Amino acid sequence: MTDMAAIDAWVDDHKPRLLTELMGFLRAPSVSTDPGYAAGLERAGAILLERLQRIGLRNVQALQEGGHRAIYGEWLDAPGAPTILVYGHYDVQPPDPLELWETPPFEPTIRDGKLYARGASDDKSPLWIAVSALEAWLATERRLPVNVKLLLEGEEEIGSRSLPAILAAHHELLRADVLLSADGGRWRADLPSVNTSSRGLAALQLEVRTAGRDLHSGRYGGAVGNAVMVLARLLASLHDNENRIVVAGFADGLARPGNADIASMDRLDFDAAGFYDAIGARPGALEPGGRLLEALWLRPTIEVNGIAGGYDGPGGKTVIPCTARAKLTCRLGPGQDPKQAGDAVAAHLRAHLPEYADLVIDQEREGVAAYAVPEDDRFLAVIEQVVEQVHGTRPVRVGIGGTLPISAMVKQSLGIETVMFSYATADENIHAPNEYFRLQSFDDGLLAWTRLFEALGKVA
Repeated sequence: MTDMAAIDAWVDDHKPRLLTELMGFLRAPSVSTDPGYAAGLERAGAILLERLQRIGLRNVQALQEGGHRAIYGEWLDAPGAPTILVYGHYDVQPPDPLELWETPPFEPTIRDGKLYARGASDDKSPLWIAVSALEAWLATERRLPVNVKLLLEGEEEIGSRSLPAILAAHHELLRADVLLSADGGRWRADLPSVNTSSRGLAALQLEVRTAGRDLHSGRYGGAVGNAVMVLARLLASLHDNENRIVVAGFADGLARPGNADIASMDRLDFDAAGFYDAIGARPGALEPGGRLLEALWLRPTIEVNGIAGGYDGPGGKTVIPCTARAKLTCRLGPGQDPKQAGDAVAAHLRAHLPEYADLVIDQEREGVAAYAVPEDDRFLAVIEQVVEQVHGTRPVRVGIGGTLPISAMVKQSLGIETVMFSYATADENIHAPNEYFRLQSFDDGLLAWTRLFEALGKVA
């Protein structure tokens, strides 16, 4: 019989050490999109390899199929129990702009009950909690109540580019009954919730060129096109004046919210004014007739993530820029095909390009579809029971506006669903300066994950 009191006592005794090790993990600058951080990414992967071996997992290895490696480990000695594929990612977003950080992004700092560092919330702390719960079980019970496989990837922040190849090459190794994701996030720290859906993603990079070199604005102005102005007009053409997307074919296949989605939105009693106040923004950008939560969870978007061109240094420079660049991402709703949506944006931009300019579009990859776990999924029901047990309140079901690429991939490759169980919270400056993770969430997450493994072992 399981001695949960002994597991809890072990967690209490070892929590300072677990937190110290987490801070060492956060110091590894594992930015996946920038080759300049390759050493940091390698270091973070090495930390995970060593830890999985140390806590007693077996068959620990790196899986690599042309991109950054994923880290794998397993414990499969629970005959008759389900096999759970636990997922997380150790890569992080770039820390820029560095000047907006109150403390260095890769020097973890604790202030006011919060752990500040790049990757603290997305996804290193949630991942570390899951591994720590496994360690607690193996250190005290010398067993797990459920079969577990871990897949900790290093490319989530760049769309999990080589993950399809990893899933194909290691299909049998990764076979499981369900994927349990430590990536995701709670809606609010004071409201128990579970994630049941995520939006899809398509990404494009643009470059506009109007001349062979930058030109003097006095000598050539009025006769030669300005690449920055051309790009600005192209980007503005994607929406009308009321922020509706006007790209033909972009929303093809988009499904309307179901009754369960609407019920979840209504149950939250969402404070729209508080939402805007918390981020220092004002309402008005929502398309006419739209529901705010629907826009955040289910509606598609086209966003400009970055734009560059011309001179932006001190003083002035009277120049006509010959090139301008932009990065776009499209969050996709249920039913949209990522490639079709990206192709529609590309076709729209080319159709609106003036004849005196050239446009190069790099769609990088085909994108990721939106995902929703079935409402009656048995593993989702277990997660809800554990959340209620730990927090004393039945959780609400919420969507997340971000994208979890692996969900659609494992559904297609392994035929399994994804349930999310992360103790990150939506307001923790994810992808922004001063990202943080609540220390209380570290405590709550350890308690919940240790209970979850026991509960999953009883799933028929």
